[in-house]
Amino acid sequence: MENATRGLYNEDLAPAVVRRWGAFSIFNVWTSDVHSLWGYYLAASLFLLCGSFLNFLIAIGLSSLVIFAIMNLVGFAGVKTGVPYPVLARASFGVWGANLPALVRAVVACFWYGAQTAAASWAIVALLTRYPTMMAFHQTSHLLGHSTLDVICFVVVWALQLLIIQNGMETVRRFQDWAGPAVWVAMLVLAVGLTIKAGGLSLEHGIPRDLLLKETHDAGVPGEPGSLSALFAVGATWITYFAALYLNFCDFARYAPDKSVVRKGNLWGLPVNLILFSLVAGVTTIAAYQVYGEVLLHPEQISAKFDSWFLALLAALTFAIATLGINVVANFVSPAFDISNAFPHKISFKGGGYITAVIALCLYPFAPWDGNAAVFVSAIGAVMGPLLGIILVDYYLIARGQVSVEDLYRESGRYQYHRGWNMAALIATLVGALFSSVLPHLTNWLPEWWGIYGWFFGVVIGGVLYFFLCRLPAMKHPYVNVEGGLRKDQGEEVA
Repeated sequence: MENATRGLYNEDLAPAVVRRWGAFSIFNVWTSDVHSLWGYYLAASLFLLCGSFLNFLIAIGLSSLVIFAIMNLVGFAGVKTGVPYPVLARASFGVWGANLPALVRAVVACFWYGAQTAAASWAIVALLTRYPTMMAFHQTSHLLGHSTLDVICFVVVWALQLLIIQNGMETVRRFQDWAGPAVWVAMLVLAVGLTIKAGGLSLEHGIPRDLLLKETHDAGVPGEPGSLSALFAVGATWITYFAALYLNFCDFARYAPDKSVVRKGNLWGLPVNLILFSLVAGVTTIAAYQVYGEVLLHPEQISAKFDSWFLALLAALTFAIATLGINVVANFVSPAFDISNAFPHKISFKGGGYITAVIALCLYPFAPWDGNAAVFVSAIGAVMGPLLGIILVDYYLIARGQVSVEDLYRESGRYQYHRGWNMAALIATLVGALFSSVLPHLTNWLPEWWGIYGWFFGVVIGGVLYFFLCRLPAMKHPYVNVEGGLRKDQGEEVA
């Protein structure tokens, strides 16, 4: 690109020219993102909180429509500009200030990268411990605060993921196009097999009330399972689970030829796919309880109980591969771009991904992802609420969908703001994060239920505050005139 500032441009960050991602590839972004051990674990956990199958489908169905709408908003921006998330963020945060939301997203991805890698390794551990010798080793040998067998399996799975991205985004596309659907086969085999073993399909919850209360007591959700407050919390947690991908979905949508492709892929991949996946998770949870008399929320726990070693092996490998798929899609691609954005002439796409993997490896001894699924999702997701609110308000309400793509790569272009930083975005981020993350998770000043909705508070507070701050003349927003109104010439020379 001509006249691009050296510190703002490299080939990986450049606008996409070749756009080969059809609706099927967009659809498989979501099969890869949802069809994982963590996705199943979260769905099964939320199922318990709903108290009945009907409540579960209503809560998941309505929240999935919200997810679909938000992803379209973000995806359309990616199609129009062709740029990845950290570059798009320059329009609202400034050409240098965009490193703040990019690195926040990268740090969150490191946590999720470790969590998903750990989940994939659990599937392998569950398979190996079927043998008495391996079970004895698992129980007696420990390293870094974990079972030595856990550590070995984690490192092996961690290393395998690095092979997937050797040839960039095209390798990612080819991998996800078969990894996502593969887990559907395993999920259906698991559900059908257990249903037959349980004596037929049952949509009755069947789990005793006292057991439900015991299994959900540490979920941080107000009200008992099945109550209205619990259902709202389930919907909020399901929406928050996708908080990271709301920000960087344009990393994938920019490879689509037009909006209709994104909309079609999202339609099948989000509301349709999410509801069906959750339905299978619910049926499997019920059948597993009927067969084994236990509440089993992890699919590898179920597959480990299979009498057939071959079926157990097939299930473990399929779930592990599917979990690698989500890690590559959700937690490798984005931080690879984000870290590369901070040092574009020193760190490439692959270099940024390697750094993410190393940080996740260093987090493993502390295992911050251990514990309740809903609590972890809410705490991690809340961090990114203000960032999404600011970007959407800037793109749709202030710039009205107009972005000067060339100026995104120029230090002295229209997104210079104050020395490359948009102070309005910085202030809105800090205030939004205060109420979405800091106060609810580090103090007891706010109601206990606040943390469940932290992401929503972050989006609203960050977005609204940003909208009004940008109308102040001192903020020098390129699409706002000195009187605080939108400029009439904002559509000139823009994509």
